[in-house]
Amino acid sequence: MLRIMRKFVVNALKSSSLCNERMYFQKAKMRVISVTQHNCSLRNYCSPPGDVKSLRSVINPHISRIRNIGIMAHIDAGKTTTTERMLYYSGYIRTLGDVDDGDTVTDFMVQERERGITIQSAAVTFDWKDYRINLIDTPGHVDFTVEVERCLRVLDGAVAVFDASAGVEAQTLTVWRQADKHQIPRICFLNKMDKNRASFTYAVESIKQKLKTKPLLLQLPIGEAKTFRGLVDVVTKEQIVWKPTSDLDDGKNFERKLLLEADDPNLFQEVQDARNTLIEQVADLDDEFAELVLGEYSENFDLISADKLRSALRRVTLARKAVPVLCGSALKNKGVQPLLDAITMYLPAPNERSYEFLQWYKDDLCALAFKVLHDKCRGPLVFVRIYSGLLKPQSAVYNINKSCTERMSRLLLPFADQQIEIPSLMPGNIALTVGLKQSATGDTIVSSKASAVAAACRAGRDARGEKRSTSDVESLLLAGVEIPDPVFFCTIEPPSMAKQQELDNALSCLQREDPSLKVKLDPDTGQTILCGMGELHIEIIHDRIKREYGIETYLGPLQIAYRETILNAAQATDILDKTVGDKRHFVTAELEVRPRSGERATTKPVIEYAASVIEALPREFQGAVENGITSSCIQGKGPLLGFPVQDIDVTVQSLMVHPDTSHTMVSACVSRCVQKALKKGGVQILEPLMNLEITVSEDHLSAALADLAQRRGSIQEIQSRQDNRVVVAAVPLAEMMGYSTVLRSLTSGSATFTLELASYQALNSQEQSALLQRRMGLV
Repeated sequence: MLRIMRKFVVNALKSSSLCNERMYFQKAKMRVISVTQHNCSLRNYCSPPGDVKSLRSVINPHISRIRNIGIMAHIDAGKTTTTERMLYYSGYIRTLGDVDDGDTVTDFMVQERERGITIQSAAVTFDWKDYRINLIDTPGHVDFTVEVERCLRVLDGAVAVFDASAGVEAQTLTVWRQADKHQIPRICFLNKMDKNRASFTYAVESIKQKLKTKPLLLQLPIGEAKTFRGLVDVVTKEQIVWKPTSDLDDGKNFERKLLLEADDPNLFQEVQDARNTLIEQVADLDDEFAELVLGEYSENFDLISADKLRSALRRVTLARKAVPVLCGSALKNKGVQPLLDAITMYLPAPNERSYEFLQWYKDDLCALAFKVLHDKCRGPLVFVRIYSGLLKPQSAVYNINKSCTERMSRLLLPFADQQIEIPSLMPGNIALTVGLKQSATGDTIVSSKASAVAAACRAGRDARGEKRSTSDVESLLLAGVEIPDPVFFCTIEPPSMAKQQELDNALSCLQREDPSLKVKLDPDTGQTILCGMGELHIEIIHDRIKREYGIETYLGPLQIAYRETILNAAQATDILDKTVGDKRHFVTAELEVRPRSGERATTKPVIEYAASVIEALPREFQGAVENGITSSCIQGKGPLLGFPVQDIDVTVQSLMVHPDTSHTMVSACVSRCVQKALKKGGVQILEPLMNLEITVSEDHLSAALADLAQRRGSIQEIQSRQDNRVVVAAVPLAEMMGYSTVLRSLTSGSATFTLELASYQALNSQEQSALLQRRMGLV
C-alpha cells in the first residue's frame, strides 16, 4: 500500500524533502518531527495547501484558559472518532480520518489500525477559541484499563462518551469509577445519535440509574436514528441544524438560530420544559443560583440569561454534584463543535483543581511522569504533567522516586506520533521530555534534591502540627498510579539463546512503557514468564516484540494466575545454623500464621510481633524479617502450587539471632519458617472470578445461557437494552479460555461480551484435586 506522510503546513515555510521515515521543516530554530510506523496506512495530505494550523501556532494562554481533558468510554463508543473531529474543526488536520480505514491521528500504532481499537493512550494539543486543550484519547478495552488510570491521574476533566443505542456499558462503569477515585469533573456526550435504535431518553435514564449521578440536559436532539439532523441548545433555546452543501459533508456548515414556536410547536414546548427543569435542578444544587431564581426571576424563568445559567452549571460541574449531558454523532460530523464549547465552559482549568502538595513546592518545579514511550532514535520519551514551576530543555531535574538526578535534553509538544520542540513549558500543561533515562510511570520530578527536601520539611510542618517521618512526608507529595495484578501468564522464549539478551532488552522497554505487564524468571526451569491483564494484552505484546524489535518469539499456552490461602491457624519453628568463612550464622524463628477475613483481598501479609520479640529484636533486623515473610507470600511461593498467598496474618512469636548473622540469613530462615507454617495450615487454591457481561439478541439468549451453565457460570441478572438482552454473570476465568470464538459460533457473530476481574474465590475440593493433577502432569 502506498504510504504518504502526514504533513503539517507551517506558515511561510517550504518543505525541504520527503522521505519514508522523517520529514523535517526548518525555519529559524523550529523543527517538526514525524515518527511514522511501518506497514500502516497514513492519512493522505496530497490535497492543495489549505488553512491547516501548524503545531507552532498552538497558543500558550494564561493557566485559566488551559483544559487538560481525557476522552473515556466503553470500547467502540466513538472516542477516537470524536477526537479526530475535534482536531479537524480546530484546524490542525486537513482531512477526516476513519477508525475503519485506519487513518486517524491518535490510533497510530500498527496494531491499532489493523484491529480498529485504541490500545495505548495518545496525547494531542490544540486550541479552540483562545483556549488551549491538552487532550488524551484513552483505550476502552478492559485489558488496557491501566492506560486510563494513569491518564486520569494527571487530567483535570473528562468527557465520557456513550453509545446512544446502548447507554451505560460494562467498561463505562469501570472508567467512571476511576474518574470518581481521582475526583475528576466530567461531561457526558451521547454519541451515535444517528445509529439505528439510538434513544436519547434511554441513554439518559441509564446514566441516572447505573452511574448514580444527576444528568443535566444541556441539549435535546432533533430527530433520532436516521432522522437525526441537529440539536437544540437548552440553555439558549437555539436550534443547530447541519446542512451539507455538497456530497462531502464535513460538518463545518450548520445553521444556528433561535427556536420559535412557529417552527415546531411540539419541539418548542419540549425545549421550554427542559429548560425549566434544568433551572430547577441547578437551583437545587447551587445556593447562589437558587437565591437568584427565588428572587428576581421567580415569576418567569425565561428572563434568566444564558450567562447566569452557564456560570451556575460550571459551579455545579466543578463540584461534581451533577454532569452536563450533550448529544451528537461524531461519525456524521454533528455535535462536536458544541461539545468543544462545553469543554471550555464547564470543565476546570488546572488552577481550579486543589492539590495539597502545591503549597509545599510554591514556585519550584513539580511534575509527574505518567507515561513512557520508546523511540529507536531518541530513546525513552517521558510524558510529564507540570503542576508548578517552569520546565526548560537542557536542564537537570531530580527524580524523587529513583533518588537520582537526570538531564532533560529536549522538550516536545505531543500531537499523537508527531512532536514539535518547544523552548519551555508553563504550569498546567502536558509535554514529552527527551533524555530522562530512569524516570517511569508515577515518578515525581522536581528541580533539585534541595527542592524536594524543602518541600518535605514544609509538608512535615503543615501536617496539623504533627512531626511526620520522612517516608510519610514523601508519600504525600505526589501519588503514583495503582497497578492491578495480572490474571494471565505464559512462557515466552526466543528463537535461539543468541537472541535471549535482545528479548530481555525488549521486555525491559515494554515493561517501562506498560506497568501492567510483569516479567519474571521461573527459578526451577529458567524460563521467562510473561504476565498480563488478558489474552488480548499478551497477544499485543507478542506482536509488538515481533514488529518493533524484530524477534520471533514463541509463547507457551496461556495459564491462569491462581492464588493460595490457608484454612486454619498454624505454628512452625525453624533453625538455621550455617558457617560461611569464619562467620557463624545462627537464627531460630517461631511464627504463627492465621487466615484473615476482610472485604478486600490482598497478597501483602499483616505482620505482628509478640511483646517479647519487640523488646529483644534489633531494629536493623526488622526489615530482614519482613522481607522474608513478604517474599514467601507474594513472590509466587505458595506451598501447594507456588502461587502467591493472600489473606493471612503472621505473628512473630520468637526470634533469636547470633550477633554475626547477616540479614540475608535472617530472611532465609524466616521465609522457610513461613513455608512450614503454611503447609500445616491447610492450603486452599483460589481462582480468579470474572464479571461477564454479554449483549445478545433474544433469538440467541437461550444458547448463550446454556453455554454459561456448562462453564460454572452464575447468572446474576438479565437486563433489557432496546431489542437486545444483557446477561450479567460471574464466571471463573479458567472456563473462559477461547470464549470469544465459541460465542461467535453460538450467536452467528451477533453477540459481544466484556470481562473484568471481580475477585478470587475458593475452588471446591473436586476442582482443586483436578487442577493439582493437571499441574503435576497426571491428566
